[in-house]
Amino acid sequence: MRDSDHDHGLSEFGYRQSLDRGIGKFASFAAGVSYISILTGTFQLFYVGFGFGGPAYWWSWPMVFAGQLTVALCFAELAARYPVAGSVYNWSKRLAGPTTSWLAGWMMFTASVVTLAGVVLAYQVTLPQLWSGFQLVGDGSGALDFGISAVIWGGVLIVFTTLVNAFGLKLMARVNSIGVFIELAAAILLIVILGVNVVRGPSVLLDTHALNESHGSAGYLGAFLVASIASAYVMYGFDTASSLGEETAKPRRTAPVAILRAVIASFVIGGLILLFGIMAAPDLSDPRLGTSTGGLQLIILQVLGGPLGKVFLVCILVAITVCALAVHTAAIRLMFAMARDNALPQGARLARINKKTGTPVIPAMVTGAVALLILLVNIGTPEIFTAVTSVAVIMIYLAYLLVTVPMLISRFRGDWPGPGAKKDGYFSLGRLGLPLNVVAVLWGAGMMTNLAWPREEIYGNGPLRWIAFIFIGAVALVGLVWFRLKGRHGLGILPEHRAARADQLAEQLS
Repeated sequence: MRDSDHDHGLSEFGYRQSLDRGIGKFASFAAGVSYISILTGTFQLFYVGFGFGGPAYWWSWPMVFAGQLTVALCFAELAARYPVAGSVYNWSKRLAGPTTSWLAGWMMFTASVVTLAGVVLAYQVTLPQLWSGFQLVGDGSGALDFGISAVIWGGVLIVFTTLVNAFGLKLMARVNSIGVFIELAAAILLIVILGVNVVRGPSVLLDTHALNESHGSAGYLGAFLVASIASAYVMYGFDTASSLGEETAKPRRTAPVAILRAVIASFVIGGLILLFGIMAAPDLSDPRLGTSTGGLQLIILQVLGGPLGKVFLVCILVAITVCALAVHTAAIRLMFAMARDNALPQGARLARINKKTGTPVIPAMVTGAVALLILLVNIGTPEIFTAVTSVAVIMIYLAYLLVTVPMLISRFRGDWPGPGAKKDGYFSLGRLGLPLNVVAVLWGAGMMTNLAWPREEIYGNGPLRWIAFIFIGAVALVGLVWFRLKGRHGLGILPEHRAARADQLAEQLS
């Protein structure tokens, strides 16, 4: 079945068209870009990379891009073949058994909710620098001032993204597209302005700030691996373009291109902002550059001056807003995709489409409520920002592995891309598929290990040091116990979401 058919090939997978198709090429691209959100990630995490790795940490940006590009290329192939909501879950379902695919979906959904909780904390990094009155608790110097104020602002943003997603696809797509346009325009203008104001040459990117001395025998490699976490925290979420496949026009052709454009555009724009930001900083020895209250925002204010610098900080707030919106949207589609397969408790309710808005409203509310709960539970934890963000990213890398590993196994068996793949005319890696897939798996495993490593520099020396293993292990264990004991016995497309020909086949079998 081709894209020219009325449901864009959705009935081929057993589903009927229940979501509105209102997303075009730019909106699809915008979904991936807003999830990655260069202005959000680079400004939120610059202080982490610079603080641990100095100017030379910049090299982690092209390193992470190269690794994630191999994953994105694999995903582009999958998006062309399976343009279905809840991308990671449905891709794994086609490549592996039900337990693996359910775990991939479960981990990705949980990660998306935690990611939402992590992204909304970025308001706190920017707002107080825009105006001191936005520091809602204390003056920011207290042990809990940052964390409590971050939770309050994060809660406000989660309420906003919940309402926008609940009111319908058109509103979500319009807000997201406008936000991404503002973000990209501001990012390009920022690159130009920083480029004009550089005060040192690119040789500064070899400056390690003598941080190799603090990592013993590991030397600067140890410092660089810690600093690279800042880049790894940013460049993911490009699969969102495919997760909205059932709401995208000509998704088999649009989604793969959107995935790759989102990754490449983010790499180029983000890399230039970091490069020129480091080269334009008035004083790279300023200790505030390595703190959450300084960072890249401080450089912008120093280089651009108060009024213009604050205009760019407003653009960063717009980027954070649409990033949170995209993350929330992706989580909703994943929950919906699993629920209509009856793969979640109360599947029929979760998969219900509101007649007025044409969207799954209950998943929007559930996702928002759980993200708020995560913030509230951690409100008294000073390390809330790093801990929440780290866990979310590790889980997403794990979910990606639950797709790329089965895909690699299928390649070795000769099952992928399958007979007739060359004739369909859609995106294909051809002979490059196998080596790229191998690199994608090795990269994912390596970076996930680096992110989860219980470093004192990232997680502190208390119990929080093991949060990645404890939290992710608990989520996986609880989920698998439920699925193996109960969930797997009820798997199957719910009647109200089953394609007409699937209904006919079911009747014949009965």
